[in-house]
Amino acid sequence: MWLRIAERPWLFAALIVLALALLPVAVWLDLKNLSDNALSTQARTLNGMFNDIRGYYSANVVGRVQGFEGDSVAAHNYEDVPGAIPIPATLSLELGNVIAGRGVEDISYRFVSDFPFANRAPHNLDGFETKALADFRGTRDPEQVATEITGSLFERQIRMAVPVMLGQACVSCHNVHPESPKRDWQVGDVRGIQAITVHQPIARNLFSFKYLFMYFAGAGAFGIAFAGLQWRQANAFRHMNRELEDANGFLAAVSMKISKYLSPQIYKSIFSGEKDVVISTERKKLTIFFSDIKDFTETAEHLQPEELTSLLNEYFTEMSTIAHEHGATVDKFIGDAILAFFGDPETRGAREDANACLDMAIAMQRRMVELKSEWRRRGIEKPFEVRMGINTGYCNVGNFGSADRMDYTIIGAEANLAARLQHVAEPGGIVISYETWAHVQDRVRVHRLDPITLKGISGEIVPYAVEGIHDAPSQSAETINETGNGLSLFLDITKLDGEARRRAETVLEKALGAVRRKGEA
Repeated sequence: MWLRIAERPWLFAALIVLALALLPVAVWLDLKNLSDNALSTQARTLNGMFNDIRGYYSANVVGRVQGFEGDSVAAHNYEDVPGAIPIPATLSLELGNVIAGRGVEDISYRFVSDFPFANRAPHNLDGFETKALADFRGTRDPEQVATEITGSLFERQIRMAVPVMLGQACVSCHNVHPESPKRDWQVGDVRGIQAITVHQPIARNLFSFKYLFMYFAGAGAFGIAFAGLQWRQANAFRHMNRELEDANGFLAAVSMKISKYLSPQIYKSIFSGEKDVVISTERKKLTIFFSDIKDFTETAEHLQPEELTSLLNEYFTEMSTIAHEHGATVDKFIGDAILAFFGDPETRGAREDANACLDMAIAMQRRMVELKSEWRRRGIEKPFEVRMGINTGYCNVGNFGSADRMDYTIIGAEANLAARLQHVAEPGGIVISYETWAHVQDRVRVHRLDPITLKGISGEIVPYAVEGIHDAPSQSAETINETGNGLSLFLDITKLDGEARRRAETVLEKALGAVRRKGEA
C-alpha cells in the first residue's frame, strides 16, 4: 500500500492535508470531552455542597427557630442557647467543616482568624494565610484577592483568599461579647480571611485527551511507515546509484577508448547529442589538408620495425596535437599520410577556416624542424621530411558506410586535389590551391608553380608554393631556424648552458670553415 501511495504524489499530499485537517478536530473533541468531564465533576461537587448546606441550614437554623417558642437570638455558642442560631462567623466556620466532611479532595474551604473567641480552639494559619491576612489589614480593600498557585509536573493547586471585614452589626456584637478576644473593633477592620483551595491532579485528566492521543498514535504510525518507506527507497537509490556509478565508470572508460578513434570535434558532437550516428552526408565548403612523408618507404628500410613504429607514432602525436590546437578535424591516418579538414562539424566561415588551416600547416613544418634535430641527436640518419597540400572547395562530408560499420570522412574531387598538391610540394614545403590562396593572400607570400592536371577536373590547376614558412614573426635573435638545399639549422640559444654553448661555437666554427673552403675551391 505504501508503495502505491509513494507512486502517487497527489494521494500522499491528500493524506497530509487530511491529517492537518483532523488535528484541530481531535483537539476540539478532547477539549469538549475535558470540558464535559470538568463541568460534570463541578456540578456533582456543587450539588452535594448545596445539599449539605441546605441540610445544615435546615437543622441548625430553621429547625432551631421552629422548635423554640421564645425569641431566637444569634450566638456563637448557639448550641448551648435554646432557640439560638449561629452568627455569620460561626456559620462560615461550620460550613467549612461541612464541606471538609464530604471528603472532597479537590476543593477545600477555610474560614480562619487570628482572634478566635475564648471558648474556641485557636486556628493554625499557614504562611499563605498569614501573609494574606497581613496584606488585607494593610490595604483594608474589600475587593482585594490573594492568590497562590503551586504544584508539580502531574498536579496543580490554586489557593484564593478574600478578606472578611466587619460591618456595624458585627462591631457592636464583638466589642461587647464577653468571650470576644478584642473589644476595640471598628467598621472595616479585617476579622479574618475566607480561603478556598482547588486541587487539580493533571494525571487524572490525562486520558481525557483520548482523541488527541489517537491522532498522535495514527500520526506516529504514519510517520514510522513513511520513514520505513523512505529508508527502503534510500537503500534502493543507493543501490541504483552504485550501479549507475559502475555503469558510468564503464561507459566513461569505453568512451575514452572510443575517443582515441575519433577526432575531438566528432567525439564531442556525438556524445553531446548534436549528431546522430546514422548514415547521412551533406555538402559543405571545406578547407582540406593532406600531408605525406617524402621517401617513407626508403626511410623505413633503414629502421627496425620497433624504432619505425615509435618514430611514426611520435610524429602523428605531434602533428595531431597541433591540429587539435588549431581546430582541425583529423579525418584519418593513411599509412604515413594525414588527412584533415576545416569547416565541419564546426566552422568559422570559409575565410577563417582557410587561414586556420594554413596556420596549422606552418606550425607543423616548424615543429618538424625541431623534431628532425631531435631525431638526428637520437641517431636517425634520415629523419622524416613532410610535404603538405591545402585546397578549399565543396565536398560531401558525413557518415559513410553501412548500418553496422560507419566512417566519418569526406569524399570529392577537392579532397583528391589536396592530395595531388602535396605531391608537387618540396620536402618541408606547403602548396596551396588558388581557392585557398584567395582567402590567405593578404598574409603570406607565394610563387606560382607549373600547372597540373587532375583526373576528373577539366583544365589545368595552378598550384602556389608558400614562401617564408620559417620566417616567423615570433622568431627572435635568440632562435635561429633555417632550412634549404643542403642546409638544416635550428639553434635555440636560450637552452644552451656553458658546455653546450662551447660545443655550439666549435660546431659552428667548423661548419663555417668548411663552407668557406668549399667556396674557395
